[in-house]
Amino acid sequence: MINSKDIIEYTKNLSILFVEDDDELRINTAEILKNFFQKVEIACNGEEAMEIYLKSPSDIILTDIRMPKVNGVELTKNIYDINDKQAVIVLSAHDESKYLLPLINLGIEQFIKKPIDFQELLGALLKTSRQIVDVELHQRAQASQVILDDQCSYDRDNKLLVYNNEKIYLTKYEILFIHLISTQIEKVYSNEDIVEYYIESGENISLQNIRKLVSKLRKKLPEGVLESIYGVGYRLTLKY
Repeated sequence: MINSKDIIEYTKNLSILFVEDDDELRINTAEILKNFFQKVEIACNGEEAMEIYLKSPSDIILTDIRMPKVNGVELTKNIYDINDKQAVIVLSAHDESKYLLPLINLGIEQFIKKPIDFQELLGALLKTSRQIVDVELHQRAQASQVILDDQCSYDRDNKLLVYNNEKIYLTKYEILFIHLISTQIEKVYSNEDIVEYYIESGENISLQNIRKLVSKLRKKLPEGVLESIYGVGYRLTLKY
């Protein structure tokens, strides 16, 4: 039997988006998820889920397959078009086998049978959250130097950008921005994530000023390293 404390160790700082068109199941399951995750969001169909995801991507997506407007297969494909490393767990009823192959082809490995077995759900959440946290810990364990390409690096410990062996001046706001998005390479940080990080750092920044900041920062970084994900946010992509 899976111990709830073992799961909370990995999920306590993570967020999850639960997508289910059955009102009772959605509400009851969301209440269970709140015991484990820092942030729980819910949606009743794939269209609503996508709107939520574009505003603030969650660490884990838990979704039903058959839903009105946009089903689970289409939702997963749309999300993978934005972030192909997104963790997705799919709920599957016994009569939905025709949907499984397309999901497997998309890369889904985690399926939970409906009606939901609590222990099976906990097992899937533990496996997925552990993978997410282990990757983050591994990245943090690496040297503080984030090598952006063969000529440019960012020293997270000293908050120093070096390009062509020269130290590049960064404003306080630029340091905060690059420090945040270099925390986890390839992760998409939403505008909401960025604003919240600035507030936690004792600063304020508007969405308009984020765009201006990114525009100026791109001139100091190698081409293509700082990516904009339309309608979602920003991420660092290594070029080496």
